[in-house]
Amino acid sequence: MKNLYIKIVAVVVLVFTVTSCDKELSQIPFDEFGVENAYVTAADFENAVRGAYLGLTGGSYYGGAFLANPDVLSDNTTLSEFGRQTKTIIHEWRYDPNNGYRGLYQNAYSVIYRANLILENLESFEGDSKNNVMGEALTLRAMAHFDVARIFAKIPTQAGDANGSLGIVYRMDTDPNAQLSRSTVGETYQLIVDDLEAARLLINDDNGDSRMGKEAVSVLLSRAYLYMGRYQDAIDAADRVSTGVADRANVSGVWTDDSDDGVIFSITNETGVLGFNIGVQWSQGSPTALIPEYVASFQLNSLYDAGNDIRREAYIFDGTTTEGVAVNGIKKYLGRGTAFGGEVDIKILRAAEAELNKAEAYFALGQEGSARTALDEIRTNRYTTPPTGGSGNALRDAIRLERRLEFAFEYQRFFDLKRWGLPIERGNEGDAADGSGNPSTVLTLSEGNFRFQLPIDLSSIIVNPNLQQNSGY
Repeated sequence: MKNLYIKIVAVVVLVFTVTSCDKELSQIPFDEFGVENAYVTAADFENAVRGAYLGLTGGSYYGGAFLANPDVLSDNTTLSEFGRQTKTIIHEWRYDPNNGYRGLYQNAYSVIYRANLILENLESFEGDSKNNVMGEALTLRAMAHFDVARIFAKIPTQAGDANGSLGIVYRMDTDPNAQLSRSTVGETYQLIVDDLEAARLLINDDNGDSRMGKEAVSVLLSRAYLYMGRYQDAIDAADRVSTGVADRANVSGVWTDDSDDGVIFSITNETGVLGFNIGVQWSQGSPTALIPEYVASFQLNSLYDAGNDIRREAYIFDGTTTEGVAVNGIKKYLGRGTAFGGEVDIKILRAAEAELNKAEAYFALGQEGSARTALDEIRTNRYTTPPTGGSGNALRDAIRLERRLEFAFEYQRFFDLKRWGLPIERGNEGDAADGSGNPSTVLTLSEGNFRFQLPIDLSSIIVNPNLQQNSGY
């Protein structure tokens, strides 16, 4: 497990982080040996794949901000007066091309570049692991494009002609001189699922710790098809996930690394390997003297059935104090075991998503019985006395509620509201546990607002004049 990030010297020589997708691709970091000598043996390709995974851990990506920003953008959090006031531009939707979320764009396209380097050099590789290497590279390329698309473009199921609107640049090569225009949303998502469907046939069932296999690809496919409104395809992909939903007794332990129940893809994050303090995105300090950047919103906290729903205990502190004020601090990612330094493994894909994707897709197809069955896989593993039943809009709302409760503080909420065409409506309660204190300054983002698509940073557009900016910026 700890060797994942150690043997990446060959890749580090070839790839480094730069200021944008196209600026990165305009600089070829070849050393005197050249690419043809760097990609020869099975070990070379193994190191290259590890290097591509390493790109996921960028500070603006799964190594930090991307774990928090989608919730900071949404109604799940309230800015804490006791923290450093981080991410306020994102929280208040005040971003612009000079001050937005450029780091994700850079980090994701770095992963894409590394994946494309592997794919471009596979022709000469005849080792037994060739298909698996190709499958992992295709998966990483698709996943990174998918994350960029969710932030910077519309989602196909949004109202209006979302499929015909601006998507993203889908890079399938490493040409340093290419200045590509953005594909449409429809074209972008088709390329994502094309890569993932190809990967599914090539990748190993299991590639070990900190790497993806067939089930991870299936979760990503299920998510992509759900976003596209291809509901039967979403169900079919989710049905290929055999890992079960985490048992109620293990839910808390998943977030302290005492259990990996229901976890399909996570990245090991230990001192001497990565050692990123990813939990500081939410809080610093100890459980008895917390310094929160954001707290669970009073609105969200009230939705948990305390004492019945294990997620309330697993995700949110029960009125921990900061400067003598009780707050609903966020537990997720606080630390491993009883530690509280923010160092814990990075959970990216879980089996619970497959079940909730199925529930939503079945409901969209009018198959309410099957939707309830999938939903109950979550409810029976989260509540002491689970809620049951539901039909029509009540069932739809129950599915959406469980999705919100399950993935709170886990990079899903903003995208769910966006693809459902719903506004962001924060409560006017403050940052204290009882709703007193200071509320967030800006509370509402209307449905369909152009700010659901974040701006591409100006430096990337300067490098590539064909990279059209999102409307409104």
